[in-house]
Amino acid sequence: MEKQNRNRSIFIIVTILFITLFAYISYDMSSRTTAPWNKPKQLNRALPGATPDADSLLLDSLLEEVK
Repeated sequence: MEKQNRNRSIFIIVTILFITLFAYISYDMSSRTTAPWNKPKQLNRALPGATPDADSLLLDSLLEEVK
């Protein structure tokens, strides 16, 4: 009975450590990446003037005129 409690304790400790490590890695990855809809904002913050604020050619991404 004592060995079973010891094995259970080890399992619980390893499980908690694994979940904690996984949560930390997930948080770290999410803080270092940028959502696709924020990429232009990130580039403009990193390199001001690198991207135009407006479409100077009046074309969208599908090369159609913007009205």
